[in-house]
Amino acid sequence: MVEVFLEFLKFEKRSSEHTVKSYQTDLDQFQKYLLAQYECGAPETASPSMLRSWVVSLMEEGLNPVSINRKIASLRSYYGFLRRKKLIDSDPSKILSALKTRKKLPAFVEEKSMEMLFDTELFSDDFEGWRDRAILEILYGTGIRLTELVNLEIKDIDLFGRTIRVFGKRAKERIVPVSPGLIEIVKKYLEERSASENTPILLLTDSGKPVYPVFVQRTVRRYLSAVTTLSQKSPHVLRHTYATHLLNRGADLNAIKELLGHANLAATQIYTHNSIEKLKKTHQQAHPKA
Repeated sequence: MVEVFLEFLKFEKRSSEHTVKSYQTDLDQFQKYLLAQYECGAPETASPSMLRSWVVSLMEEGLNPVSINRKIASLRSYYGFLRRKKLIDSDPSKILSALKTRKKLPAFVEEKSMEMLFDTELFSDDFEGWRDRAILEILYGTGIRLTELVNLEIKDIDLFGRTIRVFGKRAKERIVPVSPGLIEIVKKYLEERSASENTPILLLTDSGKPVYPVFVQRTVRRYLSAVTTLSQKSPHVLRHTYATHLLNRGADLNAIKELLGHANLAATQIYTHNSIEKLKKTHQQAHPKA
């Protein structure tokens, strides 16, 4: 039944390849545990105590609570699917509770550092330089995810309307407005790009192939290393930076939620913590009794 569930995620729920792979890994680990500890080869017949004992074993192994919670979520999704399909009478995962975890504030690059990045001569005046700048500018200027960036097509960029059409998780479409400056960067990149490249994908490697996640990650890390000492220098940090800078400059939280493509406001509220920390620092520096 695990394979049926994975097929449901892939084709009906239209989950990303990464999400499906995560579910598969978690459920494979659970199956192996059931077989080794209980000689149970069918997860759909597992009892609540079996699920609890697996979670306990993960805790005893010292696994990060965040990772354990992800595995608990995988079990809940799997057994919820079986219950809806009436393949089991009761859901054994209902007894599981998520572990308490420390909330980690999202890392972001300071505004001055981002200004320094784009004001310096870091980018060469050729195809490679304009391509790299387009990658950084799009990530910071739109807050889109890495997978959304590598899948962008030329037709998704509205040069006159100054918007980018993005296909997010579960192929959900959203329109993100962009600045005139970003449009000019994209135009310059398209001028440098060979017209003979027969691919609809916007961003290409030096050899004319579509950029891929590791390529973008290396590019972002290389340029951010020149302007920040953050330990994290990833495309997702630029997504955090985009949201944090918008919030610091007064953007409405609901508007940021729509721009990021979040399904609910709870996912967006993590950025308010950075703003609160900034207010605390201002208070400590300025208030006589701070």
